[in-house]
Amino acid sequence: MMNFLHKGIAIFFGSLLIAIGVNLFLVPAKLLDGGAVGIGLVSHYVTGVQIGLVVLLINIPIFVLSWYKNRSFFYNGLHGMILSSFMIDLFSPLQFSEWSTSASFINAILGGISVGIGIGGMLQRNISIGGTDLLGLLFARRHNINPGFTIFIIDFVIVFTGSLILGGDSLFMSCLTIFFVGITTSLMSSRIWSK
Repeated sequence: MMNFLHKGIAIFFGSLLIAIGVNLFLVPAKLLDGGAVGIGLVSHYVTGVQIGLVVLLINIPIFVLSWYKNRSFFYNGLHGMILSSFMIDLFSPLQFSEWSTSASFINAILGGISVGIGIGGMLQRNISIGGTDLLGLLFARRHNINPGFTIFIIDFVIVFTGSLILGGDSLFMSCLTIFFVGITTSLMSSRIWSK
């Protein structure tokens, strides 16, 4: 029962921090992240569609695939994916235009740290938000490739493509965001922090 409660708390606060990082820091500066959130951000900037809705739609076929290929990932990721998608859209009023791109360097760092703490906190409890990370893990296992490398390539392709669409200095700042997401996630999800 306590394990279930701890997982629930981790999912709630992790999703909250992801939503704050995306809406308060990334969107006002038109920054990108990797994975399904990155695709959601590109879609939002181009069409105005809700980010969480895109994340949810992208995850449907990925979670169907995980049902057949890796059930534990399906069970450990479903709740995190649904709640984080919902909270990203719920907290969309935090997208203050006053932050603008003049603070994009700070937004990249703070947004990356906030998202990284959210993801890392969930990973401590073996919970994920699914997305292209799951796709990368499944691909890496099937072809005996390092999963970190596979996920990095997928994230880079998403950020690079999104930056071509958006233009400006979004590639450098978005790479900075991914760097801080990765570092913070690694620190949060390491065994040292989870003890």
